[in-house]
Amino acid sequence: MIPVAEAVARITAAFAPLPAETVSIAEAFNRVLAEDLRARVTQPPVDVSAMDGYAVRATDVAEPPVTLRLIGSAPAGERFAGTVAAGQTVRIFTGGPVPDGADAIVMQENVEADGERITIKESAASGRFVRPAGLDFKAGDVGLVAGRRMTPRAIGFAAAMNLPWLRVRRRPRIAILATGDEIVMPGDPVGANQIVSSNSLALAAAVQSYGGEPLNLGIAPDDRDALRAMAESARGADLLVTTGGASVGEHDLIQSVLGEVGLELDFWKIAMRPGKPLMFGRFGETSLLGLPGNPVSSLVCALVFLRPAMDAMLGATEADAPPLVARTERELGANDERQDYQRATLALAPDGALTASPYSKQDSSMLSMLAGADCLIVRPPHAPAIPAGGTVEVLPLDVGRYRL
Repeated sequence: MIPVAEAVARITAAFAPLPAETVSIAEAFNRVLAEDLRARVTQPPVDVSAMDGYAVRATDVAEPPVTLRLIGSAPAGERFAGTVAAGQTVRIFTGGPVPDGADAIVMQENVEADGERITIKESAASGRFVRPAGLDFKAGDVGLVAGRRMTPRAIGFAAAMNLPWLRVRRRPRIAILATGDEIVMPGDPVGANQIVSSNSLALAAAVQSYGGEPLNLGIAPDDRDALRAMAESARGADLLVTTGGASVGEHDLIQSVLGEVGLELDFWKIAMRPGKPLMFGRFGETSLLGLPGNPVSSLVCALVFLRPAMDAMLGATEADAPPLVARTERELGANDERQDYQRATLALAPDGALTASPYSKQDSSMLSMLAGADCLIVRPPHAPAIPAGGTVEVLPLDVGRYRL
């Protein structure tokens, strides 16, 4: 068995960033930038008001109260054409361009208006409530760097920079093949010794959330010829993901059958729980990631291994983010030689700390607990016991939920 970190490193080293393509910003959600984005405009383009109020010369209002003469207005999107001279003021609204001659804004709450007579009741230093040109960004500034995943806030930023088209990495094409006579698809007749398959559908959803395009090849029976034929249909994909058939057993055929047609195995068996029977290799021009058939193990391994593989194909930089830590709400016993991933729920304590409450049962057959969990508590090999209140590393299960 090899350590998890070594397995991740060997998997990610097998992939390079995919070619770039151009998409409209309206189609860019969850895509990964292939190049830096530079602003095409300056924001704001000119000095603008941060408040509804009156544009003034700071020297005129240094000793309030003072009465000024109203000479015009500057709503958002329109600019007062004249110049504010001594003893004058211009009505202005949030976002309105600051008129020439004015250098401060007095809030309307601190003003008494009587026709053109505007009494200023509070002083305003030069620059008060003025957003200078380029406060947010300037034309030519790099706003978003290559490798950034386009979240809603990133899309909003790109739009503000006046970028209608973006260069992004092509989505990885991930073929998914479930195996075994014992599984059937949801809605199909279920035999006495069969169970409903969840892996292929869950993995397809995971692939989409990680930024890829899933290709569901269906369920391969425990038949050498059928498995070989179905696996061949994955050629041309960027990665073939199989579930089941990776452990030792009479009906576990992935290694033996695909080995006959060119599977070059890199490694097999990981020192982790759940998910020990995992393999990685190359099947012709297509890499192969063999996940366990157990549904919980399959999804945990997808998060730990499949997502980093796809990040490598996308050139994504999210993996560089620091680990997320939480305070465990329960005592955790000493760990054995396998890295452990315990399902847990997250919450915020009254003091603002993130807390993780592991389930009392961690049986890998219980998919309901994984569905109800928010994270996985990561216990390194041979980790000592941790009392309640101790700090643990957690792996969020929902993409971006806690890293906004």
